[in-house]
Amino acid sequence: MSSLRGLVTLVATVAAADLVAGQSAGLETLPVRGQVSMITNGSSNVLMQSGPQGVLLVDTLSEADGPRLLEAVRGRAAARPIRYVINTHADREFTGGNAAIAAAGSQLVAGNFAGQVGQRAVDGAVPQAFVVAHENVLTAMSAATGGRPAAPFAAWPTDTFFQAERTMYFNGEGIQLVHVPHSSSDGDVLVFFRSSDVIAAGDIYSTVGYPRIDVARGGHVNGVIEGLNRLIDLAISEQFTEGGTRVVPGRGRISDEFDVVEYRDMVTIIRDRVRALLAKGQTLEQIKAARPTLDWEPRYGSTSGAWTTAQFVEAVYRSLAGEGK
Repeated sequence: MSSLRGLVTLVATVAAADLVAGQSAGLETLPVRGQVSMITNGSSNVLMQSGPQGVLLVDTLSEADGPRLLEAVRGRAAARPIRYVINTHADREFTGGNAAIAAAGSQLVAGNFAGQVGQRAVDGAVPQAFVVAHENVLTAMSAATGGRPAAPFAAWPTDTFFQAERTMYFNGEGIQLVHVPHSSSDGDVLVFFRSSDVIAAGDIYSTVGYPRIDVARGGHVNGVIEGLNRLIDLAISEQFTEGGTRVVPGRGRISDEFDVVEYRDMVTIIRDRVRALLAKGQTLEQIKAARPTLDWEPRYGSTSGAWTTAQFVEAVYRSLAGEGK
């Protein structure tokens, strides 16, 4: 009987340790490197940088995952305030938790700005985290769909930029936001934590599927390839393109430069195959039947779900057909 009680105590202790480490029901938290950790729901990923100034999150999962994400952040970062959210693009699977996470955070303010926000700045903070994104993300999230915005006002980015790059300095670390135009959409960014040597790749790179290309929102296969090339330029391998900089995709496992090189080569080969078939005058259905993705279907292919092989091939086709090639 005493042995059974001891076993129950051991199991309870392990469970409590997991909770303290930042585990939340349905979410898993993994250290990446330096100040950066990854929180995942199994289908999409969030990066969290935690340090003496507070917490910065890259993406926020879906709206339904918002409360669980907040619980996971609290489990990992304790009482440190959430200061920033950065959106890598506008997909609801990555921005749905914006409202809940931003409302749970607070901004650091000072000087004239502190005076403008009045009594809320008495303690040096305003009860709302900044949501940072490329301006095209705000355009996509605020665009009317069926008479109402695509996302609720509370989820919209509050701090946007239009340049090719934006830099931040937080928790003693330089952070680069690199716009990769016309890739998955027209508002995608890479987020590079320079001291931790970790890059959030957003939706242009995945280890579990083909890149998602929203042609209607400015996405293009050539932009994806250019974005992957930029990602490879930023990453530095430890030896023989292995190890070194950690690359965290929007979907899938933690990777390195070699993984991205292989993925870039795959997308390039499929693009060239579709372009060659287009040059022969083949229709979309004929190109799908030719299976230009055949070599990679066991690894990345899908016939069901939110993003199928057929949808990827069609996105590549629409990208290139618009060029008249």
